[in-house]
Amino acid sequence: MAPENSEKSKADGEAIDHQSPYYIHASDYPKQLHVNDVLRDNNYNDWAQEMTNFLFAKNKIGFVDGSIKKPKSNSTLCMPWMRADAMIKGWLTTTMENDIRNSVKCNNTACEIWTNLQERFGKKSAPRAYELKQSLTVTQQDGTSVTAYFTKLKGLWDEIESVLPPLISLVMVVCAEYPTPNLNVAFHLVYEDEQQRQITIPRKPSKEAAAFQASFP
Repeated sequence: MAPENSEKSKADGEAIDHQSPYYIHASDYPKQLHVNDVLRDNNYNDWAQEMTNFLFAKNKIGFVDGSIKKPKSNSTLCMPWMRADAMIKGWLTTTMENDIRNSVKCNNTACEIWTNLQERFGKKSAPRAYELKQSLTVTQQDGTSVTAYFTKLKGLWDEIESVLPPLISLVMVVCAEYPTPNLNVAFHLVYEDEQQRQITIPRKPSKEAAAFQASFP
């Protein structure tokens, strides 16, 4: 049964059952921080996974995935929905860097913020996969335990699998999948291209390295 139908018998001001997604615990407040690291432009996958786990535990995941729609204005659940959504928006924006927070401040609902971020940062990224593979090739045990070394390698492999897209060119994506991309999609495509350029630009050798190479023809 949908949340709205299951709660219709509750009058305004009456206590909401603690199992309802509209329920807000007395200890909850908007500025709580619920992830280990704030959202930056290079850690979306980890951030989204942690935030999803937290929202699921709080029975609030439906507010960000769109499955819990805003009730009609004459519904007794409209105000509880708005309070819960405002709380979730606070949870999300508190865990972002200032620039990202400012970019979503005009979004009206938690679902809009979540979708905005997913469109910009959540796409599978070939440059990121390449960067992870490079990290994998240079990762060494360096005196750590086998368990710690294995955990680090597995973390890299898991992230590679999560971001590695099908072999498809950027031009094909723009022309076929997104004939008229919105601003968030356009940002992601430009950002991905920028990341690819940064990875592939060869670094200039240091003076010491040049001198070393010159001494050994």
